[in-house]
Amino acid sequence: MSFRVFVTAFAQWGILAYFLAMNLTHLGLILRAFFSIRRHLDEAETDRLDTAFESSHFKPMSLICPAYNEEAGVVASINSLVSLRYPEFQVVVVNDGSTDATLQRLITAFKLQPSHRVIRQLLPTQEVLGVYESAYVPNLVVVDKANGGKADALNCGVNLARYPLVCCMDGDSLLENDALLRIARPFMDRPDLIASGGVVRPVNGCKVTPMGIRGIYLPDSWLARFQIVEYLRAFLFARVGLASLDSLFIVSGAFGVFRKDLVVAAGGFDTATIGEDFELVVRLHRCLRDWKRPHHIALVPDPVCWTEVPEHFRELGRQRNRWQRGMLETIWRHRRMCFNPKYGRIGIFSMPYFLVFEALAPIIEVAGYLVFAGSLWTHSVGGTFALLFFYVALLLGVLNSVVSVVLHEISSHRYQGLKAWSILLLLAVAENFGYRQLTLWWRLRGTLDWIRGKDQWGHLKRLGLTTHPAPKPPEA
Repeated sequence: MSFRVFVTAFAQWGILAYFLAMNLTHLGLILRAFFSIRRHLDEAETDRLDTAFESSHFKPMSLICPAYNEEAGVVASINSLVSLRYPEFQVVVVNDGSTDATLQRLITAFKLQPSHRVIRQLLPTQEVLGVYESAYVPNLVVVDKANGGKADALNCGVNLARYPLVCCMDGDSLLENDALLRIARPFMDRPDLIASGGVVRPVNGCKVTPMGIRGIYLPDSWLARFQIVEYLRAFLFARVGLASLDSLFIVSGAFGVFRKDLVVAAGGFDTATIGEDFELVVRLHRCLRDWKRPHHIALVPDPVCWTEVPEHFRELGRQRNRWQRGMLETIWRHRRMCFNPKYGRIGIFSMPYFLVFEALAPIIEVAGYLVFAGSLWTHSVGGTFALLFFYVALLLGVLNSVVSVVLHEISSHRYQGLKAWSILLLLAVAENFGYRQLTLWWRLRGTLDWIRGKDQWGHLKRLGLTTHPAPKPPEA
């Protein structure tokens, strides 16, 4: 066997083994997550949340909502937040130097007036220009500050937060009415819990009223529909599976609750990174391990945060590019944790998992497709290998997506009707033949941009939430 033939065979079978390991690992996490969700839902049926939160273990919460040029949907988002079910909470909206009418819409909608509230500088931030409060909505505080990015806005919100738990969100996020009750529940059961994450789902196509989500429907955009399946597979089942192994490595910046004292002790959100939510969670793991303090992070599968997803290819490409750069930046910054038994399951399993099957996936998968195409062109691949590659690289991906949709319908059944379920199954198959490869390309570009040192945030243009009037009560 010549050296060239040996190298070609090694590349072919090595990439095939990578695809097999990646897809089987994902499938294992999906199945583990399903049984974890079923157990959680069975327990939730007998869990009286209102009674539980009457106990002395209840912890009040501050919701921090950064807003930068969010005029399209900020009023609907804040309306839903101030009306959430929770015994004691405040909403801190941080206007991060918006150049549109975000601040003015908040002032008008909530009749805000300037406040003389004193801000404790627990974390350094850009200059605060003003603080506003409302006599009509006493648990709402709006801060106007110079632009410093999302991490800086979150740090400003932490400075104003007066409660021991802080919930960090996006400016366009909508929470289900009892989401705070459910995401805070683990803090009552586990004193060593440092953070709790919720499930994030696309709001596109849903019926939004001033009181929140009142109808869950599929969006008209096929690009947004593909993201629904992607969120189910990657952001619901994969992360729930990791949490069930006590190996959760990330809490979504769109909806996550943290202990305020630990956020401050760890130095707050890093303004020098574009993946501030991911980086903070990894740093918390690292600091607490270094301090030899036992800790856990929970992911609660039933409190849902609804967020707008891009409906145009350019915007989606920018988002995936930024996510990829943020992941690579965080893993590189904390690289000494990788394969380090000092950091427990995070160092031995979670970080290698994200490094091999997430961060490096665009390079390896794109290389795999190129090697396969080149082998077909040069006739250096046999029929058996071609079939194996097709089954492992594509059909196992289809299986993971289909299983995610089916298990979601069994456990949650959010989208009503046979038509919606059939469309999701169709999408679960179709996304592996074009959409998945397109996201790989965007992530590969993100990898190259990270290598070149690109650090721009890349703000996404929001379409805005279509708000329907709240339903009128029936006449007597």
